[in-house]
Amino acid sequence: MKSPGITFEILKKQIMNYQETLNWLFAQLPMYQREGQAAYKANLDNTLQLDEYFRHPHKNFKTIHVAGTNAKGSVSHMLASKLQQAGYKTGLYTSPHLKDFRERIKINGEMVSEQYVIDFVRHHADLFSRVKPSFFEMTVAMAFKYFADSQVDIAVIEVGLGGRLDSTNIITPLASVITNISFDHMALLGNTLEKIASEKAGIIKPGIPVVIGTRDKTYDFVFEQKAQTCETPIEFASDNWTTTINIDGWHFDHLTSELKGLYQRKNIPTVLETIPVLQQAGLKISDQQVRQGIERVVTNTGLFGRWQTLSNQPLTICDTGHNIDGLTEITQQLKQCRYRKLHFVIGMVSDKDIDSVLHILPQDAVYYFCKPSIPRAMPEQQLAQKARQAGLQGEYYPTVAAAYEAARQAASSEDMIYIGGSTFVVAEVI
Repeated sequence: MKSPGITFEILKKQIMNYQETLNWLFAQLPMYQREGQAAYKANLDNTLQLDEYFRHPHKNFKTIHVAGTNAKGSVSHMLASKLQQAGYKTGLYTSPHLKDFRERIKINGEMVSEQYVIDFVRHHADLFSRVKPSFFEMTVAMAFKYFADSQVDIAVIEVGLGGRLDSTNIITPLASVITNISFDHMALLGNTLEKIASEKAGIIKPGIPVVIGTRDKTYDFVFEQKAQTCETPIEFASDNWTTTINIDGWHFDHLTSELKGLYQRKNIPTVLETIPVLQQAGLKISDQQVRQGIERVVTNTGLFGRWQTLSNQPLTICDTGHNIDGLTEITQQLKQCRYRKLHFVIGMVSDKDIDSVLHILPQDAVYYFCKPSIPRAMPEQQLAQKARQAGLQGEYYPTVAAAYEAARQAASSEDMIYIGGSTFVVAEVI
């Protein structure tokens, strides 16, 4: 995106509307979601400068810290939903956004106001000129200040990338939660699960209980050693909870949810294991409020893009799963769906392990390869070529909209359309 021509010096003097403010943010500050590795800051220097400037706003409210390769968004939203059900004024910080930047910063499911975003950027232009933070660093600072200004009781804070050097890792939470570990962002976090786990384990702090979603002998010892060093209790949710699944989804005893992805069977135990930690920290959350928080997570928090139904004829589903583990779960659920023919709209970003992902996708589907409108996206022709080498057949299209429309035209009412491969593909369809 080209610069809108607004410099730091005149920013604070010029009145901008919300869209102009976002254009400035995206153009002036490196944004990982768009630019990739070049926007990643491998230290907390800028974050600490911003935190000092704003007088440590995160110290004015309680927090829960959530890291992991996959599922941290779902887990964060479910935790926030439960806290809302318990009557707490609850902040929620997540990333990336799908449609509106303000999805990243919510209180009780309501997005931060457009005016707050405008004022934050304009009033602190001198600071941004001096520090030159990344997009993510500035957004974290905005979230923490907004939560403090709004006097939230507690905030659920999702890690952006990794953990140890993530801008969110200046908080001292009531609980640290790590959902799972998989191969993603290897250029930044390491090319083995052990190295990736070490980066995620960076959110574990002395005396702060930690909950790990699932056991895996490949890297369990990383978390156990870090917890031992920090002299803090550690629990693995998968040790204490089991689920059953069938064609209608996952099931706990008498527990339902607005989230229908089968992979939630791994996420909900992580949430349930965290509740006693919060109760021991003094929060009052009843069993009924826990249940209601899971049942009403979409209603309470506005979460979308997780096995979301867009249409019933033909059945049209989208999901933000975008790496090998996430799409493995998706392909398993697709096998349980009933349809005559599967139409698969897919686009991906270039820095993912695309070859591995393509080899696990269903070979009997018709594919519609496309390029989401971000610089990191893989060109649709290149994606189609890689897919053909993996035995997948289909045509390529210059935009997500064109691919989706082609799938809709080709699909009968008895067919199924699935849309995914990248968060950004889903964002353009919803």
